Amino acid sequence: MRIAYVTESFPPDINGVAHTALRVAEHLVNRGHEPLIIAPEPADGQPRPDRMLGYPVVRVPSFAVPVYPGLRVGLPGPRLRQAVAAHRADLMHLAGPFVLGASGGLAAKRLHLPTVAVYATDMAAYARTYHTGLAGQAISWRWLRRIHNSVDRNLAPSSAAAEDLRVHGIERVWIWGRGVDTVRFDPAKRSAELRAGLAPRGEVIVGYVGRVAAEKRLDLLSGVTALPGVRLVIVGSGPAEAAARRALPGALFLGPRHGEELATVYASLDVFVHAGPHDTFGNTLQEAAASGLPVVAPAAGGPLDLVDHGVTGFLVAPCDPGAITTAVTRLASDPAMRAAQGQAARRRMLGRTWAALGDELIGHYQAVVEGTGVNVPIPAGAPA
Repeated sequence: MRIAYVTESFPPDINGVAHTALRVAEHLVNRGHEPLIIAPEPADGQPRPDRMLGYPVVRVPSFAVPVYPGLRVGLPGPRLRQAVAAHRADLMHLAGPFVLGASGGLAAKRLHLPTVAVYATDMAAYARTYHTGLAGQAISWRWLRRIHNSVDRNLAPSSAAAEDLRVHGIERVWIWGRGVDTVRFDPAKRSAELRAGLAPRGEVIVGYVGRVAAEKRLDLLSGVTALPGVRLVIVGSGPAEAAARRALPGALFLGPRHGEELATVYASLDVFVHAGPHDTFGNTLQEAAASGLPVVAPAAGGPLDLVDHGVTGFLVAPCDPGAITTAVTRLASDPAMRAAQGQAARRRMLGRTWAALGDELIGHYQAVVEGTGVNVPIPAGAPA
């Protein structure tokens, strides 16, 4: 198949939408398919991987979002439809569609292409976080309904996200999760040298990896920084870093890490903690679990499918700093529990490789192209 993959974000951006686009395109090429990536132009001076990839990438003009530094939005225009037509695409894939993806949906209609849309970001939650009020939330859902109800199949990343879509009137919803690289993220990469640098007094190392942004609610980890014998490590960067440093004065901020260096950091932690209540999936939770770590996360959204409470970590009440601190305290004080939960987490991830999830996505493509199963979505609450 020839797939036109329209994504709201792509490397050098660092987020779940960009990472998923990279891994899906890589898998499609490995399976003999021909993807075309259409993505926003990055900011001036940022490096881009386009020429090093084994498939074409078309960039469209973009602009920076004033309320979210570092985020760029692709501008609709004729370049998108021309690129899709020139690729002679068999199918359109819209990744996290909102602005550029909406334009992709219109292009698909004009070119009579079957279309799959992948829901990725809780825009209404972002509207609340960035103070656009109830009107902003309503507009977000109205716009999302317009985009998603115009396509042949919608893929939600988790059972909670699928139910949220259905509640808000979005039709033809299936569940498609995300893969994890279980070779790169491996407990065997634990480094005694790195641990000595992060926790020279032998503290239990609790880590967060991801964007440092308001919606990630790192302020909820303040109680963790006060625990005796515990060191909180933050890996990543973002627009809320100054606020996070003020909220977490005892934490160690490492900045972004990538590739093998990131894998070593994960494996060298003892506990992984995530506080953001609005994640529709949670790629970093899977990477942590694959690295053999118990995960503490809110009982909301994507983590509900990714953390088996009491077995691979703990699910806690969303937005409750005391609950997070209590769960971390239990794990910090019980090395045997940490080891057992980390091993269980690793075992669970071994069946969630990108090859397995990529093949599942290709199955969705084939069903849409062939016109089969379009009106038989996975029931609400089905596991990812």
